[in-house]
Amino acid sequence: MESRRKRKKRKTRKRIVGYSFLILFLLALGTGIYLYQHFKPENHFTEVPLISPDTSENMTNNDENASQTVEIDEPIFNVLLIGSDQRKGQTLGHSDSMMVVNVDLKNYEYHILSIPRDSRVYLDGYGYTKLTSVQYILQAEHGSKQGIEEAVKVISDFTGIPINYYVETNYWGLEGIVDVLDGIEVNVPFDVTLTHPWYSENLNKTITAGTHSLDGKMVTELVHERYSLDNGEYGRQELQKEVLTAIAKKALQVSNIPKLPELYNSITEFIVETNMGQTDIISMAFAVKDFDPDTQVHYHQLSGVGQTLYDDILQANNSQIVLDEEAMKEIVESYFLP
Repeated sequence: MESRRKRKKRKTRKRIVGYSFLILFLLALGTGIYLYQHFKPENHFTEVPLISPDTSENMTNNDENASQTVEIDEPIFNVLLIGSDQRKGQTLGHSDSMMVVNVDLKNYEYHILSIPRDSRVYLDGYGYTKLTSVQYILQAEHGSKQGIEEAVKVISDFTGIPINYYVETNYWGLEGIVDVLDGIEVNVPFDVTLTHPWYSENLNKTITAGTHSLDGKMVTELVHERYSLDNGEYGRQELQKEVLTAIAKKALQVSNIPKLPELYNSITEFIVETNMGQTDIISMAFAVKDFDPDTQVHYHQLSGVGQTLYDDILQANNSQIVLDEEAMKEIVESYFLP
């Protein structure tokens, strides 16, 4: 009789445990479904910031109505990536690399436009200068946050591209991301001799053409070099494209899933200023589960002519790139306008 009661109690406990696990599973499943639906790009990206270009001849960098929020029917928007040459411990830097990415999370297509750092641009109140100097000047005058926002507006005016999100990054965060991934395999399309390295021990080292396993330090050296390249800035843009592709491929490997928390921390260090929220980044992460950079990424460069011209800010002549405005307009209208 007593043994029968004990068996009945054990069965009852098993049922309670079983029901508890079932309830927890259903709660986890429900939470997962809710989060997935909430962060799906088509559900999340319904309103986005907008920094729109000034199409008038007299462009200004202090337009109070430059930034606004707009509704979009599909998750398609532009992200401006600015790589700053900000040194460790410094708050100011030049825009050393600039890329606009048209992110199409409906069709999973990504168009990338590299903008030469030495492009000749008119900065209201200052005159003609290189695009790379704009960020430094505006941040020195208005502070880091407002300065980068005004620099984004200048780039939008200059290219005619409406910018929804911007992300300012630095080289040191890039180094950390690569090291978290235990290095990356980079296809180097041509010999690269390091003439202006971040680390003095790498001066005059040559990375030969071919595939190389590189750590964070050497990756930052590679994407920074341009003086030894036959094609100068355009050659460096090719190197940056190869590095970004290599990082994407390595980060998406199944073996790197356990490193995601550490990778996220490195990414937050990589970002200096941005108008993207944490939920925006999470939603984009949902969209890249089937990301294939070889087939989904399309790369564009802006053609131009290098000339020695007067820089109104430096009050001296320097090397600048005068872009082909018609060619730029054709690319922008084809891939970067709504």
